[in-house]
Amino acid sequence: MPIVLFESQYHPPLAFFTEVIRAEALKLETQEHYHKQTYRNRCLVLTAQGVKPLTVPVLDGNRSEKVKITEVEIDYRQNWVHQHWRTIQTAYGGTPYFEYYADYLHDIYVQEHQRLFDLNLAFLRFYLRCLRLRTPVEFTTEYFSTYSATATRPHSTDQTVSEVRDCRDSLTPKASVAPEPDRKSVRPYAQTFGKDFVPGLSILDLLFMQGPAAGNFLV
Repeated sequence: MPIVLFESQYHPPLAFFTEVIRAEALKLETQEHYHKQTYRNRCLVLTAQGVKPLTVPVLDGNRSEKVKITEVEIDYRQNWVHQHWRTIQTAYGGTPYFEYYADYLHDIYVQEHQRLFDLNLAFLRFYLRCLRLRTPVEFTTEYFSTYSATATRPHSTDQTVSEVRDCRDSLTPKASVAPEPDRKSVRPYAQTFGKDFVPGLSILDLLFMQGPAAGNFLV
């Protein structure tokens, strides 16, 4: 199985996890500069009014594009935590598993992580546990615009060489429809609103609807 390379994402979309579930390890990019209007600080949830983006504000948004991703700070001068949590409650409060996960998610929010990367990592580790994925999480130590097809695994006694699948910026909230991997790899499930299945949503949507069985829908 390959190592899959992704940027840090806020409540990642399902396509993120369909890649992780097939990977030997997940490597997160820590050496890049921050990019605006991406899943790094944004996710998509389904509400009664349709798909709604939730965006984490960062300090000095324009300047942040020149700041390393692990150093980008969250702007708590804006009441975004309350807004995000209220939207999540309104959209998913009536789902079968909202109460099952709500306290754990809320606890992560109220910790008020200073940096965006740390917030995303806390949510990611929570989702890996919920999906019962034991995929190791590794971190880049240098930045490369492109990666060779293989890489040496760190901390390996035999210096194992593994295939690297570079998925950085392969998923974007700007797309009007779900990215191709999501349409192919996620088995449709019942959603809270509408008759037609809406692809491309945050893992929150699947988790609140399917609970411990969520991993079964990530083929």
